[in-house]
Amino acid sequence: MDRFDHEGATLVAERSGVGARTFLLIHGIGMGRGVFGDLTEHLLPHGEVVAVDLPGYGEAPEPPRTPTIERTADVVAAYLRGRGIPPVVAIGHSMGTQVVVELAARHPGLVEGVVLVGPTVNPAQRTALRQLLLLAQDLAIESPRVLALGAREYLRAGPNLRRKMRAMLVHRPEDTYPRVRVPALVLRGEHDRVVPEDWARRAAALLPDARFTQIEGHGHETMIRDAGPSAAEIVAFSETAR
Repeated sequence: MDRFDHEGATLVAERSGVGARTFLLIHGIGMGRGVFGDLTEHLLPHGEVVAVDLPGYGEAPEPPRTPTIERTADVVAAYLRGRGIPPVVAIGHSMGTQVVVELAARHPGLVEGVVLVGPTVNPAQRTALRQLLLLAQDLAIESPRVLALGAREYLRAGPNLRRKMRAMLVHRPEDTYPRVRVPALVLRGEHDRVVPEDWARRAAALLPDARFTQIEGHGHETMIRDAGPSAAEIVAFSETAR
């Protein structure tokens, strides 16, 4: 486990495996790197995996002020530079997709490809109440394992979840997508209540070099519950992103 401090914010990273390719895993709101255990196991045969707890999530301490999505991406960039990590395939889930596209747009030399799994926030549903209702509907179809992991991580996220939700909602990823100059893969679970198919397809269309893939039988937490199908798509994409 690697603790990294940058301008008043701290992230925690866990690095596993070796290889010519590096996969960076960025979690969604209320989550942490612990939800990526299954995905990590699938990716390890194909390269190094770096999974992070963003500031204020998982085992990373709460910063004095809740950072914006852009500021969060800058902290991740400082970590990658500070540890000499080669260009990564940056994989974001939910809110993590917003961090990933800012990382790619603001620090292009650090990223060789991006994977957006369940990209938020759909502009037609940009309110906290709507997002929470949709997430609750999606979790209703998930496995007990996903529910247990999610409950643990949301408790860890602490009392500042409301401010974190606001930081997620004020960010406009649709304005950032056109500035991403690396190959992109947009993944959506077939039954994702949080991310409508038309929005996921629009996100792919806004990215200059992207393709869209749907994972059958999965919801918003497709990288947590049985990550095999998503991992297969990510590995295939990574082979072409270099």
